[in-house]
Amino acid sequence: MVDFEEVYGRYFKDVFQFSLSLCGSAHLAEDITSEAFLKAIKKGGTFDGRCSLKVWLCQIAKHTYYDYLRKHAKLTALPSELPSGSDFEVNVLDKAAALEVHKRLHRLDEPYKEVFSLRIFSELSFLEIGEIFSKSESWARVTFHRAKLKLKEASAHEFL
Repeated sequence: MVDFEEVYGRYFKDVFQFSLSLCGSAHLAEDITSEAFLKAIKKGGTFDGRCSLKVWLCQIAKHTYYDYLRKHAKLTALPSELPSGSDFEVNVLDKAAALEVHKRLHRLDEPYKEVFSLRIFSELSFLEIGEIFSKSESWARVTFHRAKLKLKEASAHEFL
């Protein structure tokens, strides 16, 4: 049995920093982090050890943040824009932006198209993506980064 008080003490700062990187607000990051730990307590029996406890908690925080965004309708990216940084993955949830991304994604060459889809839509880790392609985790990271650059470049050329 996991001692959640110990887990909270050990991982609060990491989960808070991760949440802060997603939302950019210390107040909201505290709320997201607290909610994530509450969900973790409720889901305690579902932790299967396939990833580290810290990663599992951050995944719960990420989904908690996405739930918050959906509930508060904060996804307002214009379809003609592709956001940058960590907001990129979050804004793809917006239906109009997602449709635009899918159109641009369809025009990408392989493996960029599939790596991007596996990362964003299937929420696979870079390690898992690398395993699918029989490549390294670093290869998956670089390929995903290049796919994002190609999508952004396509966006810029469309509106020139």
